[in-house]
Amino acid sequence: MSKGLKSIILSARLITIRQNGELHFFSIHSSPCIPVNFTSSLLINPHPIGLDSRFFQSIIPHILKTYLKNRKITLLQLPGLIDPHVHLREPGATYKEDWDSGTAAALAGGFTIVLAMPNTQPPITSTAALDEVLEVARYKARCDYAQFAGAAPGNAVELAGLARRTAGLKMYLDEVDGPLALDHDMTAWADFFASWPKRAPLAVHAEGRTLAAALLMADFYKRPLHICHVTTREEILLIRRAKENGLRVTCEVTPHHLFLTSADLPNLGQVHPPLATPADRQALWDNLDVIDCIASDHAPHIPAERNNGMDLPGFPGLETSLALLLTAVSAGRLTLDDIILRMCTNPRRIYHLPRQPVTWIEIDPEARWEIHASQLRSRSGWTPFEGMPVRGLVRRVVLRGHEVFKDGQVLALPGFGRNVRGVQKTAYSTPPTA
Repeated sequence: MSKGLKSIILSARLITIRQNGELHFFSIHSSPCIPVNFTSSLLINPHPIGLDSRFFQSIIPHILKTYLKNRKITLLQLPGLIDPHVHLREPGATYKEDWDSGTAAALAGGFTIVLAMPNTQPPITSTAALDEVLEVARYKARCDYAQFAGAAPGNAVELAGLARRTAGLKMYLDEVDGPLALDHDMTAWADFFASWPKRAPLAVHAEGRTLAAALLMADFYKRPLHICHVTTREEILLIRRAKENGLRVTCEVTPHHLFLTSADLPNLGQVHPPLATPADRQALWDNLDVIDCIASDHAPHIPAERNNGMDLPGFPGLETSLALLLTAVSAGRLTLDDIILRMCTNPRRIYHLPRQPVTWIEIDPEARWEIHASQLRSRSGWTPFEGMPVRGLVRRVVLRGHEVFKDGQVLALPGFGRNVRGVQKTAYSTPPTA
């Protein structure tokens, strides 16, 4: 900017960049958002002013080109991220994760909302089970959260009455045993597709032909459907065709399916859905426009459960997802807008999540480091990305105006997290720092 220019108007309606050393985002309907000194950091947060995706896509490259090329910006400020698919293992298996350790890992990874899956021990399949887990979360969660309910034989009617209190309904249509198994009995599926409120999110684990059957069922009942952890070329192309034909379907992929393949399995063990072929992985990258969300599917198990013949399926991922994706940005495979769209904007829209006031994360896009389990907060004690070099690091997280993570330290106390599906009392009236 020239010295005589008071501001650069990037959009007469929405954004002004002033010359006085501060970057302000404006809306004609609101006061300026948080000012940030652009010699040290850059605010990239469309939410307080409602930027639509097309405008956002046009503005971010301009800002980055103008300032980052001169190396004046050391930190980038993004909206708090949302992980719509985590397994926190409580109740039932707190030795490998619980609401305390899992949400601490989430903050360290840049996530300010997590949606917890229902396949705990016992699973969240009833009013009593939901009450119990929400009470535990109320005292232990460090970031904001919501809890899924799990479809099980015979509980469709009871769960429908709980929809407003849950993140959504999760149906396991493949690769599951025990009380959540619905097998391939599509008459049982129909009970849930018919009774679960149409506005309430419905997410399914469905692979291959089961995915095709789930899409058919959603079409029968004219309802939205979210497909979890898509892995193969067949699946992503089927979802593309479904979208092109007007089905209200959304989907997610995981970082481990974007960055690993079946060739890595001998060293890593199992995960559900399985790691696929290099061609399948490439199909996910080639069809990124079809993918609505990137979710960690954080599924921690301790090393002893992955050896000694047990080989329980699942990878931890809350603390590594963003770093892997920022590395892809550095390599030119993704943009920052790709990350924000799929890890904040779309999850919020699909799951009807409220906005979090005065909430953002600060990342150092140039920081280079190696992933090592010894540095992570998850109780799982291992990572499938051990030793992998990455570029991009979370430096600071602010949640509802409070600094909850800074330079490797989780500052939020257990119980600071709020249930985004309801108003709850918090035990803290002062900033949650330890």
